[in-house]
Amino acid sequence: MPNYDVVLDALGSPTRRAILEKVLERPRPVGELAEGLPVTRPAVSQHLRVLRDAGLVTLRVDGTRHLYAADRVGIDALRDHLDRHWERALQSFKHVVEHPTEERA
Repeated sequence: MPNYDVVLDALGSPTRRAILEKVLERPRPVGELAEGLPVTRPAVSQHLRVLRDAGLVTLRVDGTRHLYAADRVGIDALRDHLDRHWERALQSFKHVVEHPTEERA
């Protein structure tokens, strides 16, 4: 089970979110991921390490190329986690709507 604090912290950076968006489209090497970002290639590598440690990105070595891709297992686990929070919020909203006169603590 992922540590969701680590996952959510990893997503706290706009640069890491931009990198994740790119690898969600298709696997990419570091140089391609760095294009259009306001950081250096070494910085992108550091961001990728954080995303890998959070379980959101995988690394596949293909010859001399290092290809990064979205880790579907990690992404699915994050989505399930967020869906549970959303479901609880909806259930709370439903309760308030169905019982408007109950005193709120």
